[in-house]
Amino acid sequence: MAELAGLVQRLEVAVGRLEAMSSSGGGGSPAAGSGPVSAYVEAYDSLISGPVAQYAAISQKIGGDVQKHAEMMKQAFSCQRQLLVTASRSQKPADSALAPLLAPVSKVIQEVQAFREKNRSSPHFNHLSAVSESVPALGWVAMAPKPGPYVKDMQDAAMFYTNRVLKDYKEKDKTHVDWVNAYVSIWAELQTYIKQHHTTGLSWSKTGPVASASGGGGPCGGAPPPPGPPPPPMDFDKSSGGESGGAINRNALFASLNKGADITKGLKHVSDDQKTHKNPALKANTGPVPAGPKPVAARPTAAASPARTLPPVLELDGKKWKVENQEGAQGLVIKDTELKQVVYAFKCNNSTLKVQGKINSITVDNCKKMGLVFDDVVGIVEMINCRDVKIQVMGKVPTISINKTDGCHVYLSKDSLACEIISAKSSEMNVLVPNKDGEYTEIPVPEQFKTVWDGSKLVTTATEIAG
Repeated sequence: MAELAGLVQRLEVAVGRLEAMSSSGGGGSPAAGSGPVSAYVEAYDSLISGPVAQYAAISQKIGGDVQKHAEMMKQAFSCQRQLLVTASRSQKPADSALAPLLAPVSKVIQEVQAFREKNRSSPHFNHLSAVSESVPALGWVAMAPKPGPYVKDMQDAAMFYTNRVLKDYKEKDKTHVDWVNAYVSIWAELQTYIKQHHTTGLSWSKTGPVASASGGGGPCGGAPPPPGPPPPPMDFDKSSGGESGGAINRNALFASLNKGADITKGLKHVSDDQKTHKNPALKANTGPVPAGPKPVAARPTAAASPARTLPPVLELDGKKWKVENQEGAQGLVIKDTELKQVVYAFKCNNSTLKVQGKINSITVDNCKKMGLVFDDVVGIVEMINCRDVKIQVMGKVPTISINKTDGCHVYLSKDSLACEIISAKSSEMNVLVPNKDGEYTEIPVPEQFKTVWDGSKLVTTATEIAG
C-alpha cells in the first residue's frame, strides 16, 4: 500500500513538471512556474517524489494526527520548491527584500510546530515532536556558508523523539519503524542535495530580473491580496429610533442647548416648606428608597498605546553577544567565540540558538519556546523568567541555574553528567540523561519539599510525589 501511494505521488510530480514545461512563458513572472525548470529544481522534485512521498504514504497509513502533520509537511516542501524556482530564474535581491520571499516557508514551519503544541494529548505525540523539532531544517535556504551542516543539526534535534518512537513500536508495529526510517531519510537526502547544488548557500541565477516577492506565483509565492475598501462612515442619524426619529431628537437637543441661560426658565420653583433639609417631617413620608445599582461615573481613560515592536538584535557588543527580540527565528548561530565572551538572550520567542565553541557564560532571560544548544561553557548557564525552554549540552558545563521558569528540559551530554543544576521558583523541570544505547532517560526535578525541625536545625528533603 505504501509503495503504491509513493508511486502515485511520483506520477503527480512528473505530470506537474510536464505541464510546467508545456505551458507558455509569455507575460509571466520568472517565479510563476512557467517554462522548463533548472537542474537543481528537477533534483529537488526527485527528493519530493522519493523520500517525502514515502514518508507521506506511511503517514497516511498510520492516519490521524500523523497524517495531518504529513500534509502540512508536503505543503512546506511545495513552498520551498516555489522558492527554488524563483531563485533559478532570478538574481538574488537585497537582504531587505529577501525576507518576503522566505516568508511562505517560514509560515508553514510555524504552522507545523503549532500543530504539535495544540495536540500534546495525541497518542502520536512523539511522531509530532520529531517533525516539529526538525522542520526548521527547511530554513537552510537562508543559511550561508554551511547550509548542509545546519540541516544535520536539525536532524539531530529530532533524534530524541524518533528513538522514542522506535522504542515504543519496534516490537509492536513495523509501520512506525518504517515511518522513522522514511522521515529520517528526507533530511539525509536533503543534505546530499544541498552538497551537490547549494554547497555554500542557495544558488541564485546570474541572469534575469532581480527576484521579487510580488512577482511570485503558485500557492506559496503570490503577493498578499490588496486591502479591501474602508468601511462606510458611521451614520449617526440611523439610531434605534429610525432615521427621522434620530434627526428629530438631535435637532431637539441642539435647540435646547441654544437657549443658553434661558434653559432654566422651565424649571419649577421649590419653596422652603417643600425642601426636606428644612422640613424634617417630609423625610418620614418619603418611603423607602428604591434599591438599584448606583450609577458609575465614567472615568476618562487614556487611549491604549500600541505595543512597541523592537528590532531583532544579534551582535557582539564588546565581550557580550546580544540576542534580543527574535521572533520565530530558527537557526540562530553564534560562532567564532572566545573564552572571555558571554551570551545574553532576551525576549526571544519561538526561536533556536546554537553557540559554537567554548564561552564564559550564557543567560536566557524572559524567553518563550526557546531552544538553546551549546558546546562548552566554563561558568554558568542561567534560565530566568522563561517559559517552555530547552537546553542541550554538547560538551561540558559546570552549573545550570533555573530561576522563575515554567517548563524547562535539560539534555545533558556524557561529558556534562557531573554538572550542578540549581533551581528556584520553577516548575515542570526535566533532566534528560543519555544511556549507553544513545537514548535518553527523562528524570523530573523535584518541585515539592518537606521541611522538619530536628531539634537543632531545619532539614529539607524532596517529597516522593515531587515529580
